[in-house]
Parts: sequence; C-alpha cells; structure tokens
Amino acid sequence: MYQEMVQNELLNTLAQCYEQDPEQFVTLPKPILDDSFARLAMAELRNDGYLEEQIRGVVRLTALGYERFRKN
Repeated sequence: MYQEMVQNELLNTLAQCYEQDPEQFVTLPKPILDDSFARLAMAELRNDGYLEEQIRGVVRLTALGYERFRKN
C-alpha cells in the first residue's frame, strides 16, 4: 500500500513537470532515491514504459505514462 502511495505521488509530481515541458527531465531528491519503495515504484514505471530515466535519479514521464496518469 505504501509503495502504491509512493508511485502515485511520483506520478503526480512528474505529470506536473510533463505539463510544463514534456521534454524536461526531473532530478529527484536524494531521500526519494534512498527509499526502497520509491526505487521499486520507479522500476515498475520504467518497465511498463511509463517512465524514462536518463541517468539514475534523472527521470521524466513518457507520453504513455502521462496518459496513464490522466486516466486515473
């Protein structure tokens, strides 16, 4: 349940950034990168094609990820 909450919060944050500039990558803060649930949530989003990671901790939503966010 906590992992789902983390994933939803991550999606909300990234969707806001996507709306401003879909090409912009976001650097996630260290506490998020250190959280095992956040890392697992990012891995699931990345594996599903919803998240693109430039390097560790620098991410953005894909168009597919943004559509998923909008449908929820």
